[in-house]
Amino acid sequence: MSYKIYLELNTRRLYLKENGITVNTYPIAVGKPSTPTPTGDYKILSKIMNPGGVLGSRWMQFTWSEHGIHGTNQPWLIGQAVSNGCVRMYNNDVEQVYSRVSVGTAVIIRNSFSNPGQPLNPKDPINKNKSTFIYTVRKGDSLWKISRRYNVSIQEIKTLNKLDSNTIYPGQKLLIPTRN
Repeated sequence: MSYKIYLELNTRRLYLKENGITVNTYPIAVGKPSTPTPTGDYKILSKIMNPGGVLGSRWMQFTWSEHGIHGTNQPWLIGQAVSNGCVRMYNNDVEQVYSRVSVGTAVIIRNSFSNPGQPLNPKDPINKNKSTFIYTVRKGDSLWKISRRYNVSIQEIKTLNKLDSNTIYPGQKLLIPTRN
């Protein structure tokens, strides 16, 4: 199994890919404007289980300047630009990623990938026969509210966006199927 981590800063999403196929996406918090998350191609340099405090339940270092992907003790900040350059995740999400990747795993960080909101691999099996639009989650939104507003099921939204929980956050970009 060959995993890679892709971080898209403008949508604040982490894409975990296995052998070129996106297996999951996760919401993240990124560096604030004064201390931005660095873009570029990196590798996981070290991993620490249960570092505690602001690092949450897992730590994965990807630069020698000690930038890392880690959990948080402030989950309400996920989806925002608030860190000193690190990438914060919900603890349960970072635990999933941590368990799948190893030291040496590629970490690719860009402000934007070529087609935001679309799968990173055009062979990914979504959006084949349906048209979609990109919806930006607003404060107070829930999957239930969005599904009712656009007459689609919560499961359709979750499947299309590869979400494995009902957690969404303001500013998150979601693909919403349209009805013909």
